[in-house]
Formats: sequence, C-alpha cells, structure tokens
Amino acid sequence: MTLSSLAMRAVTVLIVLSQVAAARISPPVLTRSQEDLDNTRPAGVNIISHDHTFTTNFLGLQLANNSASHRDLGFTGQLGGRWYAVYGDVLWCAPGVTDPAKDSPGFHGMVRDAISLCTDDPLVVHDLHLDIVGRQQQFIPFHTEWGETGDFGFGGTSLVEVDSETNVGAVFYLVVKILPGVHLLLAVSIELTGSCQNGNKTGYRGAGIAKVQLLDGIPTVTHRFGDRGYWWDADSTARYGDVAAFRDPRSEYIYAWGGAPMKIKGWVDSSYVYQCRVKATEAFDLARYEYWWGRQMGWKSESLTTFTAETAVMWMSGQGQVVWNDYLGCYVFVRLGPLSNDVLLRTAPLPEGPWSDDVKVFTATPIGQDGMTYAGVAHPYLDPSGRSMVISYTNNNNIEVIKVAFD
Repeated sequence: MTLSSLAMRAVTVLIVLSQVAAARISPPVLTRSQEDLDNTRPAGVNIISHDHTFTTNFLGLQLANNSASHRDLGFTGQLGGRWYAVYGDVLWCAPGVTDPAKDSPGFHGMVRDAISLCTDDPLVVHDLHLDIVGRQQQFIPFHTEWGETGDFGFGGTSLVEVDSETNVGAVFYLVVKILPGVHLLLAVSIELTGSCQNGNKTGYRGAGIAKVQLLDGIPTVTHRFGDRGYWWDADSTARYGDVAAFRDPRSEYIYAWGGAPMKIKGWVDSSYVYQCRVKATEAFDLARYEYWWGRQMGWKSESLTTFTAETAVMWMSGQGQVVWNDYLGCYVFVRLGPLSNDVLLRTAPLPEGPWSDDVKVFTATPIGQDGMTYAGVAHPYLDPSGRSMVISYTNNNNIEVIKVAFD
C-alpha cells in the first residue's frame, strides 16, 4: 500500500467491514447430504487445545538492522541453510530516517515486494537488495514485455526450497494490475478474509512461480515462468500460492493454497480456498502439478475445474502460513481471523487436511484508528523442537511478533 492509499483505508475498510458483517462469517447452513460434501468444515480435534496448554508472550515490533521502511507480510522460507522473509509492499522512510516510528509524513517511494534475511532474533531482520542510499529494491522483477510497470503488484508468499544441493528455490506470487479505488477495496477484502467478490474488474491477472537462486549469496529471482509471467489465470483457475505456500519437510512435495477464481461470484463461494502440490524437484514444470479434488476424489493431475465446498480445503482463511511441528506431531496453519484481530492456529494430520477448528492464541491491538491486522507468519527455525512457535503478523504496515509456548 502507498501512504496515499493508507489514507483511503478509512473509507475502504468501512465498506469491506460492512460487507463482511452482512455476509456469513461461518459457512452457510447445509443439509446433512450437503455437509457430507463440505470438506472445509472443521474435522477431528485441534491437537493444541486437546492435548496441550499454552502461554503467549508479546515480543515487540520486527525491524531491520540496516534499513528503515514500513512493510507487510514477511512470509518465511528456507534456502541454502538460511531463512528469509518475503514482504509485500515496502514503503521507504524519508531519507536519513533510521527508525520507522520517527518517519516524516508523506510518501517517500516504495517497492511492491522485497526479501530480507532472518536472524536468530525474531525482532531483527537484515534487508537485502539495497540501493546506494540503503533502500530495498524490488524482489520479483517487472517485465515490460508483458506490459508490467510500477503499478503492478505481486502478492508473494513463502520462499520454498526446490533443490538443497544447488541452492535453488521458488516463490509463488499473484500478478495484480493496481487499479485505483477498486483494487484498494479488493486488497483490504482479501487481507481480511481471503475472498473476492468483485470479478476480474480488479486487475488480478494470474498466479505464478519464479525461480530463486543464490547470487553472491543473496536470493535473487532469475526466471519467471509462463508466457505472461504466470501459469494460473486468475479468472478461471484458483490463485495458487496467494494464500500460502509450503515446502513439506516430511515428503518430496511443495504445497500451495489459493483463493477461488475471479469468475466465482458471491461472498460464500468466492471465499473457498483450493490446493495444489508438486514434487519439489519438478516445481518448474507445470505438467507435473497435482490438484486436490476433495477427500472424495483426492489428488489428480487434471487441473481443478469444479470450485465448490467439496473440492476446497478451507473457507475464508485469509493469508497465512503452514508448518510442520515436531512437538505437536501435526501440521499447523497460522492465520488471523477476519474482523477479530485474533491470531489463530488450526491443526491437521496432512497438508491437505482435514483441518481442525481454530484455537485463539493471541488478540492483537490494531495500531491507529483504521489499523488492520492480517497475514499470520510462522518462524519455525527459531525453535526446531516445536515446543514453542514464534509468530509474526502485520499490524497497519508494522510487523508485530509473539511467542507461543506449549506445555
């Protein structure tokens, strides 16, 4: 978001909140036969609430030790034995400012996404790809041959490792033509709920993947796949990767979750989340991807064409992050609840679910009158045992951090 767009959030947030409040915040009431085909409803038990107690501590704001900016997202991923955070819109501070809290008013420039090196301190990252005056530069490059300019955005999620021997990774992203007014409303809607109901008048082009390599020790995008820089057209296919992406340490696979196609109308139907997977070593071959067709049909090489509660895995999740937790012995999806500012954890025996209900581990306090909280992020490298989880989230273009300890 630009600072000018942040000023407009007071209007757009009110519109979106009224739409969300008017819609159902839980899936619609179904008949028994329909419930049998709704694979998004909670199933089983949440291992956290069933087998454990927990305590949560607020740690503070995450800042860079070599740059100053306002930012959001920060999804984490591993490459070459180190962990990195992929941020969304990064708003530069005024020249000479070293503390974002002391930034001067106005817009000082931005990039649509950036990458930073994580450290052993969850409140400190080291920004990468800095220019000569110390401002972060664009991580996912624009391509003018595809018509992309500075008014295009890339909704990137976690960096995923493709080949540990050659230090090759990938990043999923959503190509968006930023349209004044309309896109702002959609962006706020998706940040809150993960859903879209405005059709493809919004500038959403498609979801794609890029190769990431270590050049001079720094993760760098070296190739974007697809004739127009993406594989999955946003109008007709799920937006794979715009909700979450995950390299499963217990299998050969990379998993990606994405929202419904833009052609899907209505708040309920447009709020479902769909899933694909691919063997990590085959991540750059679209023909090798498999798509989840629901628990009744399982994984199929045929691209998903039926978008219903039966073929979906979640509903109205918002953006988040999936990790495997050794201590809990399950997969955990970290997210924030729409309207509630709650940090929520749900668990599953497999990446495709079935997912349990949510457990609230923290309630954030929005910064500013029109502040928003969204995008749950896990930092599993800080405690490989899994006995605790460090979690970050966006609070009005600030990254806040908490730590959840399991008993």
